[in-house]
Amino acid sequence: MKHSHAFRTIASLLVLLAAIGSAAAQSLVVPGARVAVVGDSITEQKLYSKFIEVYLLACTGVPDVRVFQFGWGGETAAGFAARLENDLGFFQPTVVTLCYGMNDGGYRPYDEQVGRNYETNMRNVLKKLPVVGVKSVVVGSPGAVDQYFFRPGQMLGERPAHEAYNDNLAHLRDIDRKLAEEFKQTFADVHQPMFDAMRKAQAALGKHYPVCGNDGFHPGPNGQLAMAYAFLKGLGVDGEVGRITIDLKGSPAASDGHELVGGSGGSVELRSSRWPFCFDGDAKNPGGTRSILPFLPFNEDLNRLTLVVKNLEAPKARVTWGGSKEFTREQLAAGVNLAAEFEQTPFDAHFQRFVAAVGAKQNFETYVIKQLVTNFRSVPVELKADAQFQSAVDTLKSRLAEHHAKLEHQARQLLVPVNHTIRVEPLP
Repeated sequence: MKHSHAFRTIASLLVLLAAIGSAAAQSLVVPGARVAVVGDSITEQKLYSKFIEVYLLACTGVPDVRVFQFGWGGETAAGFAARLENDLGFFQPTVVTLCYGMNDGGYRPYDEQVGRNYETNMRNVLKKLPVVGVKSVVVGSPGAVDQYFFRPGQMLGERPAHEAYNDNLAHLRDIDRKLAEEFKQTFADVHQPMFDAMRKAQAALGKHYPVCGNDGFHPGPNGQLAMAYAFLKGLGVDGEVGRITIDLKGSPAASDGHELVGGSGGSVELRSSRWPFCFDGDAKNPGGTRSILPFLPFNEDLNRLTLVVKNLEAPKARVTWGGSKEFTREQLAAGVNLAAEFEQTPFDAHFQRFVAAVGAKQNFETYVIKQLVTNFRSVPVELKADAQFQSAVDTLKSRLAEHHAKLEHQARQLLVPVNHTIRVEPLP
């Protein structure tokens, strides 16, 4: 009896631990989530913010998600704390991603004063966010600076500028991690994935290849994809875009978001409402997203559109999906990631049109916040008390929201199901 009780106790603990682990891994991107992407000029570039929005809407299958970017050039955590209540009120987010530290570090070697100031200001932000209705926060660290393009030949203190400032940013990253734990929020390490990708990419492609931008700290699309990777991981997305099974002796199958509409034998026709994330540029172009992929596990962790082939008797087969590629029987039985294996996909044109439309929407968001909404803070008290003036402000806000909704609708109209065919041909 004692042993039985002990076993039941252990079993209960295991179930509890499993539930805790499951809750910890739960995605912050739930139906109806309103995600605000907040940060400094790197956010205002509207690249990683655009990648996040496109991914959440096109790739996850989670309905009714909305995204709004709040980037502000030159801003520090203190600057956002001052505008937080006013500016976020226009969108009323439930989830916020934060990316500060690049300017907070002061572009000098790290010291205790830098750390104290940053921690104080970030703590202030994290205290204010729940007050305006934010339920979940991804506390993102600052990124990195480029080892070749950030102040080349210059020193910060006794160290080369890039070494000293990456050390500073790493200290601020550790503060972000500590605060995320303290406030029971999610931490996203943006610094390390960018730093690691930079080292690997430049070792392979040469020092002419910027990962953190031509100025050393404003990344192009390649480095911003690394930033999006870190934040999407922080948001807890599972990376499963879809799973397609072709059984050469049976019927095909497809996961949610991928409707079977035809096909026979080794061919299957699909209508997919969930898209894989698609890339642009070539293998060496830092101005595109494709070139960073060998040095960043984006496809492995976040972009899995898996094809499984059962009952292939031949030692290998040719898979045609836009282009054609050969795989062994063992590879196909285990599953191959179409999004990673094929540079050109049937989704590419649709994806790029959607990216452009999201970019237009986010451009308007910068105008709305920086030129109009944030200035409502400076309205004189006597005008705020004037009913006619307040009515005019409310009308302006309403018209801005209407135009924003129009741009959002135009973008979402491009999220149409894509018809495509996968064909498997056994080879001798």
